[in-house]
Amino acid sequence: MFRLAHISDVHLGPLPAITYRELASKRVTGYVNWQRNRRHFLHDGVLDTIVSDLQAANPDHLAVTGDLVNLALNGEIELARLWLETLGSPRDVSVVPGNHDAYVPGAFDKICHAWAPWMMGDGQSVPVGRYAFPYMRVRGPVALIGVSTARATAPFMANGFFREGQAHRLGGLLDVAAGLGLFRVVMIHHPPVRGAVAQHKRLFGITRFQQVINRHGAELILHGHSHLPSLYWIGTAEKPVPVVGVAAAGQGIGGRNPAAQYNLFDISGEPGAWELQFSRHGLTGSTTPPAELMSLDLTLHSVRAAHAAKA
Repeated sequence: MFRLAHISDVHLGPLPAITYRELASKRVTGYVNWQRNRRHFLHDGVLDTIVSDLQAANPDHLAVTGDLVNLALNGEIELARLWLETLGSPRDVSVVPGNHDAYVPGAFDKICHAWAPWMMGDGQSVPVGRYAFPYMRVRGPVALIGVSTARATAPFMANGFFREGQAHRLGGLLDVAAGLGLFRVVMIHHPPVRGAVAQHKRLFGITRFQQVINRHGAELILHGHSHLPSLYWIGTAEKPVPVVGVAAAGQGIGGRNPAAQYNLFDISGEPGAWELQFSRHGLTGSTTPPAELMSLDLTLHSVRAAHAAKA
C-alpha cells in the first residue's frame, strides 16, 4: 500500500516587513485583505498542528497544491523554502504553485528558483520554469504529475490558466505513466471543474484539461484554491476520475471557511483494479487535536460498477 497525503493553501504568515515600493502594485489589495481578514484566521500554530498530525500518519509522500505564500514577497518565498525543508526530503514532497505564489510579475521565476527541488521531475535536466511543467515523479506504484496554473493577474483577480502547450505535455506524461502500469495522480492548484469557485477565481482551460483527462485517463486529481473540502468527478462513466480539494492548511477556527484539514489516500491494487481509500482529517475545536472527519472508498472499479448499475 502507498499512502499519499495532501495539503494546500498554506499561506505562511505573518507577513515580513514590506516597503512602500513593494506595495505599489497588486500587492496593495492583498496587503489590505491580509490585515483586515486573513491574518486573524491563518496561523502558524494551526499549520504546525496539521503537519504534526499528518506526519504521525506516516505517509509515503506529501502533495502540496499551491499558495504557500500570500503576496510573493522575497522574504515570504525564502520562508516557504525553509518551511518546505522541515517537511522532509524534497524526494518525499511534491509542490505545484498557486496564484498567490505568482502574485506579481517576476514572482513565478523566483519561486521556481527557490523551490526547484520540490517541483522537479525525475531525471529533469532543464531548470524549473514555466515550460518545465507538468513534471512527473514516480514513487512506488504512483506517478505524481505536477501541473502549473499560476500566473500573475490583475488586482481583484485570482484566475488560473491551462494552455495548449501544457495540455499536450500532460497527455504525453499520462500515456507514459499508463504504459508503466502506474496509478496516476495529477496535482493542480485551481479546481478543473466548473462552478467550484467564483468567476474571478476560475481556471481558464477547464474544458481543455478535462479533454486531456478523457483522452488519456488518470486515477486521481488533487487541487486547492477554493479553501473547501470537496469531491467532484470528471471523465466518463467508463473512466470516472475523482477530483479532490481540501481546506486551507493554515485556516484557524472561526473564519468563513472550514478550519484546517489534510487528506490521506491509501492506494493499492494494480492497473485495472486499483483500490483507493480516502479520508479527511482536520480541526474540530481550538483546543482539540485533528480528528478523522470522514472516510470514503473511491475504488475506481467499484465506482464504474455503480455507474453501470444506474444506467
